Amino acid sequence: MDKVLLIYNPLSGNRSIPKKLDYLIGRFSDKDLITIPFRIEGECENKLKRILSEDVYKYAVVSGGDGTVNMTASVLLKSGLDIPMGIIPAGTCNDFARSLNIPMDIRKCMDIIIDGNIAHIDAGLINNTKYCLNTCAGGNLVDVSYNTSSEFKKNFGPLAYYIKGLGEFANLKPVYLKITTDNEIIEDDFWLFIIMNGKHAAGFSNLVEADLSDGFMDILLLKNCQPIEVAGLLFRALNNDFINDRNVMWLRTQNCSIEGDAGFSLSIDGEKWNSLPINIKFLQMILKVFVNKSV
Repeated sequence: MDKVLLIYNPLSGNRSIPKKLDYLIGRFSDKDLITIPFRIEGECENKLKRILSEDVYKYAVVSGGDGTVNMTASVLLKSGLDIPMGIIPAGTCNDFARSLNIPMDIRKCMDIIIDGNIAHIDAGLINNTKYCLNTCAGGNLVDVSYNTSSEFKKNFGPLAYYIKGLGEFANLKPVYLKITTDNEIIEDDFWLFIIMNGKHAAGFSNLVEADLSDGFMDILLLKNCQPIEVAGLLFRALNNDFINDRNVMWLRTQNCSIEGDAGFSLSIDGEKWNSLPINIKFLQMILKVFVNKSV
């Protein structure tokens, strides 16, 4: 019988996935698939890599937030394993899953995986070491997400970031950035940059019209503006009108380097990473993912 590696983060989102393991195992068993559960705990990327390399799996299924999905995809790509990845979103924002139109309903997710429809999608590679599936963001506003408590996020979901961000904005400063793309060089002060593969970020929907398989990244830059204008931008983002604001710059490129203040954190798929400078290139259609047949 073929095997499925089920990777799950018990602390993601509302922490409900451990209670649903029997259902997941049962669905795979109905298709004569043996389920091997792998529990995310601490720094376990090397352990996951070893488990994936020591046996043969028909596919890997991951349940967690964007960070857990990123770790699983990164292990598959770094190991050269040509197997598809199934996603059962269970995080706070689930931006990558939403960009793929993967629903939150666990039964519908399992239907998608079992139906077996596979899409080949892009991934960004940062400094030749770190993969990015959905977003890479930087700026002092990004640090807000790391200061938002797990309980606050659990109770309020993506809204927690907005509430926290508006409360701390008066204490923040814009940062100088130099952005070099395939076609231009931009130097200025910005509040935030977001490099996107999909169209959703930080719980906001449809920030850009993105194609996850075209080999291009979309870069959104929030210019240095007054705090009251940033508050208005948050509401425009909630109404899917972010890129039309005069304080937002939108770029599209295959390769990009960003230099600037190394004193703030970067966020890659919702998880804290190193600082600037970064070089990022987009690799076209290198990852297999189960998606709805309508996508």
